Amino acid sequence: MNLILLAPEDFQSSTKVLLRGRRFQHMADVHRAEIGDRMKVGVVNGQIGEGEITHRSDDHIAMTVTLDRDAPAPLPLTMVLALPRPKMLKRTIQHATALGVKTLYLINAYRVEKSFWQSPWLAADRLREQCVLGLEQAVDTKMPQIELRKRFKPFVEDELPSIAEESLKLVAHPVTKQPCPVDIQQQTTLAVGPEGGFIPYEVEKLQEIGFQSVHLGPRILRVETALPVLLSRLFPAR
Repeated sequence: MNLILLAPEDFQSSTKVLLRGRRFQHMADVHRAEIGDRMKVGVVNGQIGEGEITHRSDDHIAMTVTLDRDAPAPLPLTMVLALPRPKMLKRTIQHATALGVKTLYLINAYRVEKSFWQSPWLAADRLREQCVLGLEQAVDTKMPQIELRKRFKPFVEDELPSIAEESLKLVAHPVTKQPCPVDIQQQTTLAVGPEGGFIPYEVEKLQEIGFQSVHLGPRILRVETALPVLLSRLFPAR
């Protein structure tokens, strides 16, 4: 936890916060926080600053906070991601959030098992939990927007054209000749398939609305590995 992420309900006044539960436990056990210690804090969807511990008990910590700078700029990216298997989903959401993705569509695809859509980790509070972990890691505060789309064809035909309008449209696909571009300077929509990739029909549907297929080289990577590699190529040092 590189940032203590604060919610509006944590504030006792405009500068005083009270923390219990997971964040208190982390501060007490990992940071060994004591009165007078200063820590990096930020407000969800707000600014970042510093908090000074003014009180500590067995179950809570009180801080005085000063917020004086903006969060990192988000990536100029909309990500369209075939729903990963539940165990991978948590890590993928954390990684995407930590890397600056702010708009994410989780979609169905032929190789996405139907059971994946029954995962309790798709509940809004569970997704938010993983986003919080990603924000705390990256010292960021802006919460991503995550949308679920269970039908591939209607989404690609009816929604995605307007979502991706006036952006560079890329689909990660290992069976193509075009390598992934590096250090682009424009708004981008990136589609990433499931384990095994999108099937040819799905790639063709994306190409019909302007998506270009790109690859990362001869190695076939897991989604959780391919995602940070793709983003680091497209937006290095952002």
